[in-house]
Amino acid sequence: DLDECAASPCKDHQYCLNTDGSFSCKACDASCVGCTGEGSEKCNTCASGYMKEDEKCTDIDECNLPEKVCMKENQDCINTSGSYKCVCSEGFEDKDGTCVQS
Repeated sequence: DLDECAASPCKDHQYCLNTDGSFSCKACDASCVGCTGEGSEKCNTCASGYMKEDEKCTDIDECNLPEKVCMKENQDCINTSGSYKCVCSEGFEDKDGTCVQS
């Protein structure tokens, strides 16, 4: 078997898996920018919204950062994978970018 992966035939956001007589390109974990294999522990660098923790790229909980990310009144922060979103608190609705009582 020839190791086609030695020639790095895959794209930047993929890793190469050598198979008998061939190879396949597999997508890197969403937490990675470039990788050497499967999973968040094989990242070259962490993607935006992720940080290296215990040799893995883990999600940053922007909602628990010291500085608030959702600045508007009556707004709550919801952490998402690699990011966050700001939503109106319960009992409030978005009216032209402001959270007003519903």
